Amino acid sequence: MRAIEETEHGEPPAAPPRRRWPVLTVVSGSLLLCGIDLTVLHVAVPSMSRELEPSPAGLLWIVDVYSLTLAALLVTCGTLGDRIGRRRMVLSGFVTFGLASAAAAFSTTTAQLIAARAALGVGAAMIMASTVAIIRVVFTDDRERAVAIGIWTAAHSVGATIGPLVGGLVTAKWGWGAVFLINVPVIVVILAVGARVIPESRNPVPRRWDLSSAALSVTGLAGVVYALKQAGEHAGVNGVIVTTAVVGSVLLHLFVRRQRRIAEPLLDFSLFHERRFTTATLCVIGCFGSYVALLFFLTQWLQQVGEYSPLRAGLALMPLAGANAIGAVTAPWAANRWGNRWALTGALALFATALAVMAVVGDTADYGVLLVPLLGAGYGAGIVMTLGADSIMSAAQPERSGEAAAIQETSFELGAGLGVAVLGTVLTAVYRTGLPQVPGLDPDGRAMAEESFAHAEGLTANLPSETAQTLQRAAQQAYDHGFTTVLTLAAIGLVVTASMAAVLLRPPRTR
Repeated sequence: MRAIEETEHGEPPAAPPRRRWPVLTVVSGSLLLCGIDLTVLHVAVPSMSRELEPSPAGLLWIVDVYSLTLAALLVTCGTLGDRIGRRRMVLSGFVTFGLASAAAAFSTTTAQLIAARAALGVGAAMIMASTVAIIRVVFTDDRERAVAIGIWTAAHSVGATIGPLVGGLVTAKWGWGAVFLINVPVIVVILAVGARVIPESRNPVPRRWDLSSAALSVTGLAGVVYALKQAGEHAGVNGVIVTTAVVGSVLLHLFVRRQRRIAEPLLDFSLFHERRFTTATLCVIGCFGSYVALLFFLTQWLQQVGEYSPLRAGLALMPLAGANAIGAVTAPWAANRWGNRWALTGALALFATALAVMAVVGDTADYGVLLVPLLGAGYGAGIVMTLGADSIMSAAQPERSGEAAAIQETSFELGAGLGVAVLGTVLTAVYRTGLPQVPGLDPDGRAMAEESFAHAEGLTANLPSETAQTLQRAAQQAYDHGFTTVLTLAAIGLVVTASMAAVLLRPPRTR
């Protein structure tokens, strides 16, 4: 999403008017797939874990390497697309996404699946980075363009929302690999149609593509997240973890310093000098991170502790998803009634309260008790995502809306990746340290059971019946305690974020 405002007036319409709606259909369909892939694996994790037996850190990498790769490359791909051509970038993204989906579907090891998910993130970044610029070039009428961008934005959110249900339906019938394989025929159709209807466009004055900045951001983020995951897996730190964390932090620091010095940065950090812009960005990262983490860990909790089937777990999330959509639709009404600042603060507080209630009274055996906090969490998160994004854009100067849009999209994806990484590390550590002693389980079995719930469940097939049942209950108890801890920490983080919004989102004083 680079230099959109300049290209809007610097480029002529690049497609006949009759093609603009087919173009929108193609790019929105691709965004729908990108959104689905953000959450589709959540319901399939238990069955996938039984087959691949990943370590706790490996499981977290499988889940969120997609969103972290997408966040790290989004701005870079946008800059590159402005230079080499957005049509070329998007079509290449379709090809990459399709090949990566096939590779993920047929992965037989944890490393293969992590690599395939990372490639999916690369393909999604190539797609998402240039589609909004294509829309702005094709739709020259302001009113039609506003409708088109609204549809484009909603496609990704709808995809992320229905991902768990799609994953549950497909996993129940064809197995976990099919959640990726269904992408292939869809992407083939999108590629064939897109190649015919999407026009080529470039920025007449493209920004310089800074390879050093891209390398610093990607490697620095990877180092910090790797250290977090390893700390959770080992329930502590060692020299390698500390060194990796320090190196990653230094690289990210160098990235920030470089962005402040060069004339054409990948991310313009001067935007963060505006108090409201920074606060709104933190609200989006905290809220979307908590929401995606809730989707992920709730599906695991329902299946592993409540023994739900994948399909039933996916259906159990539909009230959460429906309330989220209603929150997004009614967010403008809430902002008009109470103002953006207080509507955002109240929605964050509602989300935090819902998580706290779920932590206190949540019980997989009584779904009715879960229903009210699920509705509250979804509704609050929907309002925050909409008003937070609007606050980011309104806090920036109009001439910098392209740069603000890039940071807005990056904050959503970065929040999704970091939410699962940080809270997943906490859950893993609590599970490992909280697993009770199981009579009749030897030290080697104990060590394997501490690896993850899936490892503990796999042991039960080779144990005496009484020991197997005791181990199953112990693992469920430990995972339940970890899930409760995650909900509590997320609720505390959202309360802090709500307090920031109440204090820092006040409008600037006029002289």
